Amino acid sequence: MTVIASRELPTGSAAARDLDDVMAIMEEAFDPRFGEGWSRAQCRGMLGDANSWIIVDRQGDRPAGFALSRMIVDEAELLLIAVQPEYRGRGIGRNMLMEVARTAAARGATRLHLEVRDGNAASDLYSAVGFEKIGRRKDYYSGRNGERFDAITLALQLDPQTA
Repeated sequence: MTVIASRELPTGSAAARDLDDVMAIMEEAFDPRFGEGWSRAQCRGMLGDANSWIIVDRQGDRPAGFALSRMIVDEAELLLIAVQPEYRGRGIGRNMLMEVARTAAARGATRLHLEVRDGNAASDLYSAVGFEKIGRRKDYYSGRNGERFDAITLALQLDPQTA
């Protein structure tokens, strides 16, 4: 896995190549029906924040998944996580999620937050690693056809001493 924590993504850099891979994964992994995927500008903008980082998982020379996160004071937020459909079911999502938690704890986070669309299959993974439901945002996601979907807010307690 590659962890990128860079304020700048100059053209031609390894980080810019990783961003290309992230966008390719995003295209395949997120169903546009639900309105969960981000644009390249949104991802690039978030990576311009010194408190953000991205993890890219590669299987050989192929990008298999990514996780985009950020720190806010003493809490972290998992903004996006995705695994290419052909690599699902191999533990890649779990490994990236655990790496996000380790990185967040090492940066001093005491909690890791995320929002997931109600009904998203990844909800089982989040529960399995210890995330607890702390809220619901009604009609948070706006789908392609004007459909609205609730977001479930989850949190995982972290221990920075064990990072």
